[in-house]
Order: sequence, then structure tokens, then C-alpha cells
Amino acid sequence: AMEKSRPLWDNPLQFVFACISYAVGLGNVWRFPYLCQMYGGGGFLIPYFIMLIAEGMPLLYLELAVGQRMRQGSIGAWKIISPYLCGVGVASVIVSFFLSMYYNVINAWAFWYLFHSFQDPLPWATCPLNSNRTGYEEECEKTSSTQYFWYRQTLNISPSLEASGSVQWEQALCLTLAWLVVYLCILRGTESTGKVVYVTASLPYCVLIIYLIRGLTLHGAVNGLVYMFTPKLEQLSNPKTWISAATQIFFSLGLGFGSLIAFASYNEPSNNCERHAIIVSLINSTTSIFASIVTFSIYGFKATFNYESCINKVILLLMNAFDLEEGSLTADNLNEMKDYLMATHPQEYTQLLPQLKNCSLEAELDTAVQGTGLAFIVYSEAIKNMEVPQLYSVLYFVMLLMLGIGSMLGNTAAILTPLTDSRVIAAHFPKEVISGVVCFINCVIGLIFTMEAGNYWFDIFNDYAATLSLLLIVLVETIAVCYIYGIRRFEKDLHTMIGRKPNWYWKIMWACASPLLIISLFIFYLTDYILTGTLQYQAWDATQGQLVTKDYPGYALAVIGLLVAASTMCIPLGALSTFVRKRLKRESVSTV
Repeated sequence: AMEKSRPLWDNPLQFVFACISYAVGLGNVWRFPYLCQMYGGGGFLIPYFIMLIAEGMPLLYLELAVGQRMRQGSIGAWKIISPYLCGVGVASVIVSFFLSMYYNVINAWAFWYLFHSFQDPLPWATCPLNSNRTGYEEECEKTSSTQYFWYRQTLNISPSLEASGSVQWEQALCLTLAWLVVYLCILRGTESTGKVVYVTASLPYCVLIIYLIRGLTLHGAVNGLVYMFTPKLEQLSNPKTWISAATQIFFSLGLGFGSLIAFASYNEPSNNCERHAIIVSLINSTTSIFASIVTFSIYGFKATFNYESCINKVILLLMNAFDLEEGSLTADNLNEMKDYLMATHPQEYTQLLPQLKNCSLEAELDTAVQGTGLAFIVYSEAIKNMEVPQLYSVLYFVMLLMLGIGSMLGNTAAILTPLTDSRVIAAHFPKEVISGVVCFINCVIGLIFTMEAGNYWFDIFNDYAATLSLLLIVLVETIAVCYIYGIRRFEKDLHTMIGRKPNWYWKIMWACASPLLIISLFIFYLTDYILTGTLQYQAWDATQGQLVTKDYPGYALAVIGLLVAASTMCIPLGALSTFVRKRLKRESVSTV
């Protein structure tokens, strides 16, 4: 294996911080709480930790060990294991490139919200006045001020994917700023990341601790925590619970992107990658649970606030309609008074019935939101009702930025390391130029996501650019190490590096359990796509002030197909090109 001229990391702790900064990302904050909510609250932790042991830790250890042993980025590392596997590394780079293209848009949105967080009142706290200044904007009145700020003032979203619209210059500037920050962090190739990871890995925890203290003191926080930790064990019989747990472990650790291989390739050859795989896996999962406690305390506050607001509106409506005495109607006796008024004033009560909302705390808590909806709508909804909302808004969006930039450092490392490993490229261009070109290309292509229909393209990339590709990449990686490179040979490599061979747990997981799990996930996603029929997306209807479901147009389906094929086809094409090259070489030798 080729030796790096100098290990990147000053010490093993810096490497651990880099892995945590990359692995602990936005998925821990906005996807894991959603999965807990959807699949059994505290009961979801059972399949989650089983999948961590059966899939997460073994595959993370495998990738770190391959990177550390081969001392190469993803392309070079798999080429050393077998020339026929050159396509695996190329597939990883392509997936990381796709991810970088759209992922930094989240950082652009975080910058946008951060800049608006210094206003008093917060711009999403109330609906803006209409042009005549006689009332509120009609679209905002039909939805909420936070949704209006997100869909109209941030995204300026079009009614469908077909209506692409123009580039929003404010968002384009924020995206340029986001890429400039990433470039400054990776200015000298991956060497610069060593200084940045301490901040991007540790600062989010400081903010989460502040939010935890504040969240637990909020009115109604207990309702959210009770909802989270109450296990709904019947969900354990639902196959989707186990699939979701396996998928969350898989993607939250960042397996298959090539970032972990790139980071590990700069380790000292004697670094204890086994210990670091266990540490990073456990910290990543603990962070998910920690972030969920914070999220559900805030979720409980928001749900309780909405529930009590609903109750107060109903009380005010009934008191005005039936001219009741002040204080005669309370939240405690509301149901009894409803029954009494229906019995004594049936006609008036029936006329009033369409205006009476059915207030339910359980229904508020059941409202499942993930992704950008949770990060930019639910959190901003809760923040605006806090004391000193500007402070908590700044803290929250700084935390999102740190999480997003930390993940971007890993994504760009997965692209840059194979490029700087290439003697041809490295001989002609300095690292600053290579890093700059990668950032510039990503930024220019990323302008697609700042158009009026940009959010729909964001969802396409988020849903389809990586899922199937990564499963195939990691499956091939595992089979390659165990059955092509050979598990006995890999054992000897680990013994050389860390001074001992892997125990039976690691070998069983690598050889049997993990590949079978990945195959199961692959089959599930494939059948899910087939059974879904026509793929659909959620479009914003300004006239109704809500999301509506629409079918993807033909060209969008073609893009989805290309996204999946662009990376997955690299694996067989890489093997085929190697076979053809070797065949031609053999024939030319035999003719001579």
C-alpha cells in the first residue's frame, strides 16, 4: 500500500473528533426524533440498538480499518484490494458529490435564518401586512406565520416542479457564503479540517445542553418527554420499524460515502481503529437520544401551547355566543359545559358547531414532522414563543450550521482525497486549487436548489441520490473484504495494525449478519419503489396554505433514474473495464 507523506491527524483524538463531526449531523437532530415518534417512542430504541450492534459498529470498523491499512482514499483503497473493485471507490465519490451539491443548501438556509434572528420581533413571529396595510397577507392567514416565512419568504416556492421560476438572489448569496466557509475550512486540502473539527464537533453539544436546560423548564415539556419514552411495543411487530432502525444507523454513521475511509487513511498505521469505531458509534447513537430529549421537550412545549391556545379560543367563542359570566367556563369544565349548552340551547349550539375545534393534546403530539419541516418550521414555531427568542434562535441556527459544516467537511474529504491521491492531478495543481475547483463546481450546480422549484429538486436528491447506491456500495465492500481480499488476510492486517486479531463477534457480523441485513434493506427499498407505482412529491399550494400531493413529471423520473444509475453502474462498469484492459494486455503480450 502507498504511504502518505505525513499523517494528517496530530493525535488520535483529532481523528475521533473528525469522525464525530462528520457522523453526528442533521439526521441526529431531525430524523431520529421523527422515527421515535412514528415507530413506538421508547420502544424504537430496541431495534435501534440491535441494528447498531449487528450493522453499525462492524461496518464502521471495516471502513476505518480499510482506510488505515491501504493509506488511500476510496478509489485507491478498493483498487489495492482488487483492481476489479475500482468502480466501488468511483461510486462513493459520485454519491459524495451528489450529496455535497444539495447538502450545503441546508447551511445556506441556516445562514438565512441566522441573519434574520437578530430582528425584534422575529420575522416569522407574526404574519406580514398586505399591500394595502388593511390586514394580513392572505396566504399567511390560511397557514401559520412560521410556515409562511419558510415557504414564501425563504423559498418563495413555486406551485409545482414544472414552474421552475428564477434563482432567488438572497438564497444564492447565502449558498455562496456557505461554500466559501467550507472552502476556508478545507483550504489546504483535508489537512485544514484538523483545526476545524474541534469546533464543529463540540459546539453543537454546548448548544444542545443549553437547549436541554431551557427545554426542560418550558411549560408542557413533560408532555413531550412522556410521549417519547412511553414504549408502544406493538410497533416491534411492524417490519418498517426494523427497516427504519437499520436505515437510520446506516446513514447516520455515513457508511459508504468514502469519507470515513478518507479520514482513516491519514491515521498512523498503529492507530487503534477498533476502539475508535466503538467510540464513534456509541457517541453518535447517544447524541441521537440526547437530541431527541431536547426535541421532544420543545415539541411538548409547542403541542401544549397549541392545545391551550385552541382551548382558549373555544372558551372565548362559547362565552361570547352564550353571554356567559367571566370565569364560569374553564379548561377543566369545558366538556361538561359543552354538554350542558347542547342540551339547553340545541339550535344555537348546532349553528356554532362548525367553528368549534376539537382540541386534543394527543393529536398535537402525534403530528409527525421530519427533515426541513422539523428544523425550520417546528423549531422556529417553538422559539418565537420563548422568552428572549432572538438568543435561542441565534444559538439554534449556529448549532445547525456547525452540524451541517461538520458533515460537509467529511463529504468534501471523500471527493478531495482520491483527487489529491492521483499523481497526475496532484503534480499539476496545488491543493488550494483542487479544493477551490470542487467547491466552485458544487456551488454553481447548487444554484438549481435556490430557484423557486429548488426545494422540489432538493427533495429528489435527498430521497434518491444515495439510498440504493450506498446500500449496494457497502454490500460490495463487505463481500470484497470477506470473500475477495479474504477474512484471514484481513485478520492479519488488523493484527499488524492494532496488535490483535478481531474476535468472533466482528467476524460473524462481517461475514454473515451485516451482508444479510444490507441485502434485506436493498430488497425492501427496491420492492417499495416498485409497489409505490408513480412516484409523488409534496407541493405547496398557496391558495390553500398547505401541502398537496402531485405526481412527478416524466423528466423528473428520468433524473431520478440517472441519479441512481450514475453511481450504481460504476461498480459493474469498473469491473468490466478492468477485465477488458487485462484481456487486451494479455492478447498484446501473446502476439509479441
